[in-house]
Amino acid sequence: MGNKIRVWYMSRVLKILKPSKETFVENKVYIGNAKQVNIGEGVQINENVFIQGATIGNYVMIAPNVSLLANMHKHDRIDIPIAKQGKTRGKPVIIEDDVWLGRNVIVMPGVKIEKGSIIAAGAIVTKDVPSYTVYGGIPAKFIKNRT
Repeated sequence: MGNKIRVWYMSRVLKILKPSKETFVENKVYIGNAKQVNIGEGVQINENVFIQGATIGNYVMIAPNVSLLANMHKHDRIDIPIAKQGKTRGKPVIIEDDVWLGRNVIVMPGVKIEKGSIIAAGAIVTKDVPSYTVYGGIPAKFIKNRT
C-alpha cells in the first residue's frame, strides 16, 4: 500500500492525522488505540513504528522502530503470572512540534517531549524533555541545547 493510501486511511477513516503534502507514513506503522492518537500535519513516520497513545505535533520526524507507549503490564503480584495480571492505562505521550525521534527510541507513558527537541537513536525516554534540547541514552539524559 502506498503513502497516499496510508495517509488517506489515517486521516479519513481513523481520523487521527492532519494530512499535508509533506506528510509521509511508511509501511508497518502500528496504531494501538486510535481513540488515543492525534497526529499533526507534515509528520514523517518511518517503518515499524508502534504508537499506543500519543498526541504528535506538526513537522515531527519519527525514525524506524520507535515506540510511543501509553500502557504498562501489571507485575505486582508474585502468585499470578505476569501475563495474567493485565495492563494499566497510562497517560498518552505528548510530542510537540518540530521534534526528531531517532531510530529505536522508546518513549514511556505520560512523557512530554517539548518543541524542537531531538532524541538520539536508541534512547529510552522516561521523563519530560524541555524545548530545543538534545537527549540520549538509557535512560535518556540531557546532552546539549540546540543553538
